[in-house]
Amino acid sequence: MKLAEGIRKLGFRKWYERELLQGHAHMVLWFLCLIGLVAAIEGSARSHPVGDQLMNLLSIVACAGMGYWAMRRYLYLLGHAETVANQAECPQCRTHGRLDLLRTDVNGDELDVRCRKCGQEWRISDDP
Repeated sequence: MKLAEGIRKLGFRKWYERELLQGHAHMVLWFLCLIGLVAAIEGSARSHPVGDQLMNLLSIVACAGMGYWAMRRYLYLLGHAETVANQAECPQCRTHGRLDLLRTDVNGDELDVRCRKCGQEWRISDDP
C-alpha cells in the first residue's frame, strides 16, 4: 500500500502499526526458513538415497531463497516505516503522528501534511 493511500485510508498511526506488523511477520517467516534450512542440512546425510538428497538440496535452496527475501523485506519495511515516522513530528509543537494528509505529488512520494493540534503544515518525503 502506498504511503499516501495508507495514511488517507487508515491514518498515520494505524499505517505505521501495520507496516511494523507486516515487517515482523516477514521476520517470523525468515526464522521459519532458518529452521527449515537447518533441518534440510541435517537431513542431507550421504547415506540416504540420491532422490532424498536431491529433495534435501531443493529444500535447502528454497529455504535459503525465501529466507533471504524475507529478511530483505523485513529490513525494508522497518527502514521505510522509521524514515517516515521520523518526519511525522510537527516542527512547531512537536506532536508526533497526529496529522492530516492535505495533498500528494503525482507519484505519491511527497506528502503535504498538517498538524491536528496546531495547524502547522510540512512535507513528508517517502524516498528512502
